[in-house]
Amino acid sequence: MRITSTRHGSHRAAASAILSLLLVGTAGAPAYAESIRQQQWFLDAMKAEEMWQTSTGKGITVAVVDTGVDPDNPDLKGRVLDGKDFAPSSRAGDEHTDYDGHGTGMAGLIAGTGALESGNGALGLAPDADILPVRMPDDGDVSPFEVSAYFSKSIRYAVDSGAQVINVSMGGGIKSPELTEAVRYALDKGSLVFAATGNDADKQHHVNPLAATPGVIAVAAVGKNLRRASWSQYGPEVDVSAPGEDMVHACGSETGLCKTSGTSDATAIASASAALIWSKHPTWTNNQVLRVMLNTIGAPTDGAKRNDSIGYGIVRPRIALQNPGDPGPADEYPLPDLAAAASASPSPELSATDGADSRAQEKNTETETTASTSQDNSMVWIVLGGIAAALLGGTITAFVVVRKHRAPKAVPSPVTTYPPGQLQYPAPHYPPSPYSPPNAPGHHAPTDRGTGST
Repeated sequence: MRITSTRHGSHRAAASAILSLLLVGTAGAPAYAESIRQQQWFLDAMKAEEMWQTSTGKGITVAVVDTGVDPDNPDLKGRVLDGKDFAPSSRAGDEHTDYDGHGTGMAGLIAGTGALESGNGALGLAPDADILPVRMPDDGDVSPFEVSAYFSKSIRYAVDSGAQVINVSMGGGIKSPELTEAVRYALDKGSLVFAATGNDADKQHHVNPLAATPGVIAVAAVGKNLRRASWSQYGPEVDVSAPGEDMVHACGSETGLCKTSGTSDATAIASASAALIWSKHPTWTNNQVLRVMLNTIGAPTDGAKRNDSIGYGIVRPRIALQNPGDPGPADEYPLPDLAAAASASPSPELSATDGADSRAQEKNTETETTASTSQDNSMVWIVLGGIAAALLGGTITAFVVVRKHRAPKAVPSPVTTYPPGQLQYPAPHYPPSPYSPPNAPGHHAPTDRGTGST
């Protein structure tokens, strides 16, 4: 199910898979030369320490629907709440028992405190957010047809437990009315659902069913070069993108630290971004938080409002915190897929207050998106010094934000490295897509370059 990091058969969407026994690739050499914090390039690129002067995610609960979250990980102590275990009794433990390590990794990207090694561990983007663990079954526990039912139960549980943000860095399942209703329930109750698009772009030309469900914010991944990662699945369902390559974070490995790649990781970063914005503006609704995320995003540089590789662009919470603009109507969902699903209108548009035009095509969980055979260049920010230092920059004035952490030291603990993982559950068959292929009339070409600077 996990779509993250490194294992074969994982359905996570982010390449954050952690268990070495399940990995598809060989773990990289331990990283001793640089401190853990120095290896977290995405925090520098997003100017996290500036943001933390304004918001750290405090007061926001992010549900991590995954393989469980270990509350005893040094970088997560004090951040993990009691949650729910939907895994079968054959799985030992409960929601605090991570049978794979992936869920702990996603929680680490979201709310890692850096407490490991006397304060020199791995930080999450929203270090003061609370994590609500919701443990899903593993691929060997249920059939692919049961996955969607468990996703539905997990989403409803998270909403009823007070989670404003629901992170699903997992894939698999099939389209189902039950899942669609669960997502609608989450939106009606004021939550946002983020899901990974998947890591098999070279094999599958559609995003994961949950990510393609109307109302879900589908997240793709970009690499250090700020281009769409070659393995990041894409199509008309993609809404936003976030860093997802070589992500160092707390995880469920023996060392407690991992370096992973995948849309799972990108989804966790997008969820954490929403938590930062919501923490700063607690009276905003889910629609307003999402609208501001879209209004301040690093849009494609090809002139399109969105394209199939990075969606509307790469999330930039720093800009959203600095100059959010008008959050717009509290009760209007800013993306077009809900209206499209309800009215079957071919190309719904965002309201004028949204600041983002309608996507080229609305989401359709039954269709398969035809992928481009060319390499997609999804660079959305200017690279400074070889690093995406302007990841969350833009033409908008920077806000003064600086929560300082002590200077990191070289960490003796090795970082376990994993390659992008595959879907844990077998992917269902999809009929041919009614959408035009990339570069065809009615479709934005996936040139994937975005605007913005620090």
